[in-house]
Amino acid sequence: IYDESAFPLIESVLEGYNGTIFAYGQTGWGKTCTMVGSKDEANKEMQGIIPNAFSHIFESISSFGKEKRFLLRCSYLEIYKETIRDLLEYDSDKKLDLKEDAQKAVYVKGLTTVLVRSVQDIERTMTNGTMNRHTAETNMNKESSRSHCVFTIYIETAETKQDGSELIRAGKLNLVDLAGSERQSKTQAEGVRLDEASKINLSLSALGNVIGALVDGKSSHVPYRDSKLTRLLQDSLGGNTKTVMIACVSPADYNYEETLSTLRYASRAKHIQNKPRINEDPKDALLRQYETEIKQLREMISKIGKGEVLGDQMKTMEDMKKSMGGENAVKSIEEMKQSPKSDSKLKELEAEKAMLNEDKQKIENELKEREQQFLTEKE
Repeated sequence: IYDESAFPLIESVLEGYNGTIFAYGQTGWGKTCTMVGSKDEANKEMQGIIPNAFSHIFESISSFGKEKRFLLRCSYLEIYKETIRDLLEYDSDKKLDLKEDAQKAVYVKGLTTVLVRSVQDIERTMTNGTMNRHTAETNMNKESSRSHCVFTIYIETAETKQDGSELIRAGKLNLVDLAGSERQSKTQAEGVRLDEASKINLSLSALGNVIGALVDGKSSHVPYRDSKLTRLLQDSLGGNTKTVMIACVSPADYNYEETLSTLRYASRAKHIQNKPRINEDPKDALLRQYETEIKQLREMISKIGKGEVLGDQMKTMEDMKKSMGGENAVKSIEEMKQSPKSDSKLKELEAEKAMLNEDKQKIENELKEREQQFLTEKE
């Protein structure tokens, strides 16, 4: 499944496209198993889409060598009873809001993003987030997902073109583990579990309505806003994203109607026409921001090292000269030393010199820290 469906998509994300993979089906039919896989780490063959994607991404990055620079971040959220929760936040019960702008399209305001440098880093991040996810036992599943989860990997790539200019691309990979549709007659859900199932079914119904509207061709309105799930995945459904849907079905005749419904759902989804494109030179690329900051810090160090005074320090020195009678009033510090009336001015100059040296040291330290951080993220 990974080689045929997910592998080409991951390659596209590394080239700068957006990608989404999600599994759909009734509860207990193996969606989480497909996306996450077996908990037995020794059994590599039973790993799901997500851990295989982690290994694929970092193996590809290491194969490029030094001709390309990469910056990877990740986020992890769940939609529980139509409420968005940050699974990487210490206070994971905090509710987050969906926002929209021209550059980011639909995004979650205040969502935590974590820098990752290895497979171990990203696996640890996901494990920490999964511990905060809502799961519970039902008659059909011992560990049923009670929320939709989206693990997103942001990949920025920088390379130098032949003309010396720099090209930055930014791909995004959404790994979606949907909660399964449920029938109360089969799950025997009650109380909180029944309320959770109701919200899950409503959001999946909204997802079906969006797919239907996109495929129909007659609908002038696509109801993305009917649920948080469809709003969040708006770009994946008819937008700037390559999307793969995996339909999980049951071989049992007991589940015949649900299996047929899932296959019809998948058949409609196949006819959605997305418009993916490579995201080149995004304005919010962190790689560009880091490199610009380092360049500015180097220029400041160079100017201070040459005795040049910047900004407020230059204005302060000019004001001091004017207050002492202009440019020709004081020729040098030695002349000032000979005048007892200028002791206070001399002290001010010496204090200013001490402040400049202190500022220079601070900037040098900050430059070293930024360079070290940049080199670490680059690796």
